[in-house]
Amino acid sequence: MTCFVFALTFACIPGRAEVRLASARAIVVDEATGEVLLRKDVMTAAPIASLTKLMTAMVVLDAGQDTNEELRIEAADVDHLKHTRGGLPVGAVASRGALLELALIASDNRAASALARHYPGGIDMFRIAVVRKIRRLRLESTLIDEPTGLSPHNQSSAEDMVKVLRAAATYPEIAQITSKRDHAVLVSGQRRTVRNTNGFVGAPGWQILLSKTGYTNEAGRCLSMRLQAAGRTVIVVLMGAVRPSGRAVDATNILRWLSRGAHVATSTADKAQRVLISHAVQDDVAPLAVEAPANESPAPALTGE
Repeated sequence: MTCFVFALTFACIPGRAEVRLASARAIVVDEATGEVLLRKDVMTAAPIASLTKLMTAMVVLDAGQDTNEELRIEAADVDHLKHTRGGLPVGAVASRGALLELALIASDNRAASALARHYPGGIDMFRIAVVRKIRRLRLESTLIDEPTGLSPHNQSSAEDMVKVLRAAATYPEIAQITSKRDHAVLVSGQRRTVRNTNGFVGAPGWQILLSKTGYTNEAGRCLSMRLQAAGRTVIVVLMGAVRPSGRAVDATNILRWLSRGAHVATSTADKAQRVLISHAVQDDVAPLAVEAPANESPAPALTGE
């Protein structure tokens, strides 16, 4: 016990602290100054899973299509790559704006697919627009093969993802959507409530201005955020955490480090903390549930990814 107290105290001394990260790649940047506050393998390209959907949203919004136009989920939107289930059912109808919300908040792959499929000129023109966006943002290590992030060929570096978040922050729709803890959308005439896949959004002590999670076996657990901490706006990118709680522990430790100038290292001493925050960042697709009337239990959620 004496050794534990000493180690914990030593880890909290400013100037002695070291941020140990479970994520394979990570970066923290002061948005105002561009100063890199923390880095770990920031230039290596790796799968980014549903962080892809930030690029998808920007390209869709760039097209200036009617957000009220109703689109239908088709068999072409079903995942034939990994054969995952979940998301909107085939035949569901929702506005383009609602599909954008579902893709960004609940990380609905079918919604993202439908948005790309209904891009002017279809999916091929969507891919061309993505390539142009990558060049415009001067992304040096980024390749986007499809709109959902299911493909392991969708890759980027932590350094490039900072540029993606900076760009996404200039879209009020993306910032507004991804900074909501939950949101109600209309699907086939029914009101449904979706929860943000980033459980830190709306949590005490967190001021998140933009956010997106991601997960596939190849990408590991990923998290990108623009948030306010210690009086400044920072961009945080975490990629490649193996364990489900890894990105949540990393994010929590980074927030502590920014706020106190010290760090509580991830170790045996953090077991209790892991229990509390292991579900803070949920799996990549949050359940989509019919909104229940007051004093009633929620209806069963649709199958998630």
